Amino acid sequence: MNNYPVSGKVLHERYCIKHIIGQGGFGSIYLAEDMRLEGRLCAVKQVRYDPAFPEEMLKESRDQFMREATVLARLDHPNLPKVSDFFSIDQNDFLVMDYVPGDDLRTMLAKAESSGKFLKEEDVLDWALQIGDALSYLHNQDPPILHRDIKPSNLKVTPSGLVKLVDFGLVKLLAPDEVTITIMQGQGTALYTPLEQYGGDSSHTDARADVYAFGCTLYHLLTNTPPMNVRDRFLKPESLVTPRSINPAITPRVEEAILWAMALHPDDRPKDVTTFVKALTGETTGNLRRIGGGYSRSLQAQIGKTETQLGLLVGGLVFLSLLFTLIHNL
Repeated sequence: MNNYPVSGKVLHERYCIKHIIGQGGFGSIYLAEDMRLEGRLCAVKQVRYDPAFPEEMLKESRDQFMREATVLARLDHPNLPKVSDFFSIDQNDFLVMDYVPGDDLRTMLAKAESSGKFLKEEDVLDWALQIGDALSYLHNQDPPILHRDIKPSNLKVTPSGLVKLVDFGLVKLLAPDEVTITIMQGQGTALYTPLEQYGGDSSHTDARADVYAFGCTLYHLLTNTPPMNVRDRFLKPESLVTPRSINPAITPRVEEAILWAMALHPDDRPKDVTTFVKALTGETTGNLRRIGGGYSRSLQAQIGKTETQLGLLVGGLVFLSLLFTLIHNL
């Protein structure tokens, strides 16, 4: 078949192609209408393989696609598009998922930048909570699933305000033996890719690679400035411009969390997405600690409640003392 389905072409006797909505080195995504479910729009991802692959590698690649597609079809999370079908036609494999309406965050970022404004930190943190929930869900699968290409253009905000992580193109299954290759993967997008993800050796990546890309994405959203390429940072670590020096409205706590996530070495980053999100929002567990120069909101609430209780207790004791003195003098 034609490597690029044209408008009006029906795939798998079910999906009528409308037009292309995304394209990259490892495939294309098309908007299609589900002819069995009238009115349902879906996104059909075509996965292409390097024609120079030896026969054995091509077979392994396609087997890997089927394994990954099977896993993705089992996922069910409100911030992830539902994968509903997958199939092969000739030398092409296809993945069918929900079509997500709305603007992606790259578009929203461009609109803010063109108007000379920054996106509101409150909005960005709301999106971050949703993204973090989706990534935590993926990372806690068995085996864990890494996305490996988190960036503004892969995040869409629906008209209702729900954020969806829309592209599974670089998904990586962390198999215990680490011998599988992931042909759906690429190298990520350079500006958001951690150093350990370069070179194609995915056995050295774990959830902290997604944490890095997540942090870089928030850096971009809050500053209107693309994060510095990690390879350039490796040569000149001090060259990274801090977020608040670009956008002073960013709170110190948020800046500190983002810079933590963007650490060059994985061991210097938050151990997982949950830890990163807690640092962003100021949530803490265990002992009282300060984040970015101020106590977290939750701790401030606890401190305020405790101070109120102590004030009432002291006031009560003073009242009883005065009452006792008055009775004694009588």
